[in-house]
Amino acid sequence: MSKKTPVDFWFDPLCPWAWMTSRWVLEVEKVRDIEVRWHVMSLAVLNEDKIDELPEEYREMLRTKAWGPVRVVIAAQEEHGAEVLGDLYTALGTRFHNQGEGPEKETVAAALKDVGLPESLMDHWDDTPYEPQLRASHKEGIDKVGQEVGTPVIAVPGADGEQLAFFGPVVTPAPKGEDAAKLWDGTLAVASVPGFYEIKRTRTKGPDFSNL
Repeated sequence: MSKKTPVDFWFDPLCPWAWMTSRWVLEVEKVRDIEVRWHVMSLAVLNEDKIDELPEEYREMLRTKAWGPVRVVIAAQEEHGAEVLGDLYTALGTRFHNQGEGPEKETVAAALKDVGLPESLMDHWDDTPYEPQLRASHKEGIDKVGQEVGTPVIAVPGADGEQLAFFGPVVTPAPKGEDAAKLWDGTLAVASVPGFYEIKRTRTKGPDFSNL
């Protein structure tokens, strides 16, 4: 039996666009021979050196909402293993985005309960000894694509054994079935072209969670 292709996926649970992409990748996992491996990155870390340049609303969100959830997630990884990240991300994203509960302490505590993780992980909300691990995980992902992108970052093995990495894709709603597979195949096709950097067009709608 052939070994599944590993797909490394870096996420911040706060980001609705990363959530959409993650649900798409899980659809791809059903129709292509891949296996998703989850990693934590942080919008707060990504933007900390340029936070004064950001719009006030986004700046306030990063200061008040962005740190707590990723601290809890990295603590879950360090204390219970990386294998808990997929289910925890699903629980968090479902509550944050699909159900509109937002990244509040009560929501994160409820998500921990959803997946059978101890409420004591909430002790990491305001401060965690695992910040070096959080920053290292973030750096591993962002170093593959550069500082001018956000979450998610995806990395897959290339034909030469080196990883191909890219930001996104940003898509809504999340494609399903063969449509998910077509987008995956096309994304890998462009990402594998040496010197290829960007396809982009203006977003005209927000993330659509109706089919998740």
